[in-house]
Amino acid sequence: MSLRLYDTATAEIRDFVPLREGQVSIYHCGLTVQASPHLGHIRKEVVFDVLRRWLGWHGYDVTVIANVTDIDDKILTKSAAAGVPWFAHAYRFERELHDAYAALGCLPPTYEPRATGHVPEMVELIEVLLERGHAYVAEDGSGDVYFDVRSWPSYGELSGQRVEDMEPAADADPRGKRDPRDFALWKGHKPSEPLTASWPTPWGRGRPGWHLECSAMAGKYLGDEFDIHGGGLDLRFPHHENELAQSRAAGRPFARWWMHNAWVTAAGEKMSKSLGNGALVSEVTKSYPPRAVRFYLAGPHYRSQIEFSDTSLAEASAALARIDTFVDRATKAVGDATAELPEAFVTAMDDDLGTPGALAVLYGAVREGHTALDAGETAQARARLGAVLAMLDVLGLRADDPVWGDTSSDLTPVVDALVSSLLEQRARAREARDFATADAVRDSLAAAGIAITDTPSGPEWSLAAKERP
Repeated sequence: MSLRLYDTATAEIRDFVPLREGQVSIYHCGLTVQASPHLGHIRKEVVFDVLRRWLGWHGYDVTVIANVTDIDDKILTKSAAAGVPWFAHAYRFERELHDAYAALGCLPPTYEPRATGHVPEMVELIEVLLERGHAYVAEDGSGDVYFDVRSWPSYGELSGQRVEDMEPAADADPRGKRDPRDFALWKGHKPSEPLTASWPTPWGRGRPGWHLECSAMAGKYLGDEFDIHGGGLDLRFPHHENELAQSRAAGRPFARWWMHNAWVTAAGEKMSKSLGNGALVSEVTKSYPPRAVRFYLAGPHYRSQIEFSDTSLAEASAALARIDTFVDRATKAVGDATAELPEAFVTAMDDDLGTPGALAVLYGAVREGHTALDAGETAQARARLGAVLAMLDVLGLRADDPVWGDTSSDLTPVVDALVSSLLEQRARAREARDFATADAVRDSLAAAGIAITDTPSGPEWSLAAKERP
C-alpha cells in the first residue's frame, strides 16, 4: 500500500505523489507570537513532526518551512498594554514557542522565517496582484491595499463557500473596501502605532496583512508550487482560503495538498487564547512527562478532536509507562534487537497517518512481548522488542532519544527498591507458610498496577500490561 493522505481541498484521501521525485516540501503556518503557546497550538507541531518522520521513513528528503508571524494587530495591542516594544514582546513568545516544541521532541523546521524579514517579497507579490487586477489601493488615503475577492471566481474553493455567504473580512477598516469581504494585503501606518512597525512601499508606509505573509514566505523558500500546506483546522478559513486565492491569482499553483489537524478542546470549546481556556505547554509539562504529553497529542487521529483533561494525560502517562516497562524488561532479558516495523503498523500509518491503528499494533506487540518473555521464548521476545523500538522511533517517543534530556530524575530505582523490599517480605511470609500475608503483599502491589512474575531466578516486577479500551 502506498502512502495516502487526506486533502482538505478535495475532501478525499488520495495517493501521495510529490512534485519532485524523492523530495517533499511542506509549509505549515507557525504561531502569531502574541502569547504563550498552549496544547492547541502545539498539536499542529506534533502532527507535522510525525508526518515528517513518516515521510522520512519512506525515504523522502523532507524540507519543512514553518513561519513565525512577528507583526500583527494583536502583537501591537498587547505589547502596548504591557509597556514593551512590539518586537521584544514578539521575540519573548517566539522563544517560548521554540521551547514548547523542543520540550515535546519535535524536530526543528528546515527553516523558520519571520514575517518582518520578508517585506520585499510581500511588496513584490502585491505589485503582481495590482498589475493583474486582483488588488487595489484604498481610495480613502489610508495606504491600505486589498485583495479584490470578486476578481477571483474560485474564491471560496478551499472552504467550500460562496462569496455571498461569507461574513465581511474583519482584518481592516471597511471604509476603503469595494466589497466587505475583501481582505487586507497591506495596512497603512496609523499615527497611534509605532513607526518601527512600518515599512516604506510605493503606496505609503505600513505593514503586511497576515494572509500575505505566508504566501510570500512559502514562495520564497519552496517555489511557486510545493507539496503540502498545513495547519490547524481553524486556519482553513479565512487564512488558508486567502493564501490560496492571492497566490493563484498571482499565477502561482501553490500547494498540492492541504492538511488540517483538528482542535484540542476544553469543556467542548476550542482551546484558544481569546477564550482563555488554553493549557499552556510550559505548565502541562510540569505536571506530566513531556513524552507523555507528546503521546497524548500524537495518539488520536490528527483529524479527530481531542478533549483536554487531566484524566487523558494520566492515561497517556500510564500507557507510556507500560510500554517502557516492557522495553526495559525485554532489553535486560534479550539485549539488543533489530528495529523493524510490523507490516500492520506501516499499513495503518500509510492510511492518512492512522495513528490509532498504529498504536493498536504497538500495544499488541507489547502484550505479545510480555507473553514471550514469560514463556522464555527469547527469539520472539527479541523480535517484539525490535518492533516496539521501531514504532516508538517513528512516533518520536523512544525513551532513549537524547531529546528527552537528563533522565536522572527517573523514579524507577526508588520504585525498584520499595518493590524489592515488599517482595522480600512476601518471600519470608511464604517461607513461613503465612500465605495470607504473602497474598496480601501481592494484592497490594497489583492494586498499585505492579505485576509480579515468579521466575526460576526469583520474582520480577513490571507495570501491569493493561489493554487500552
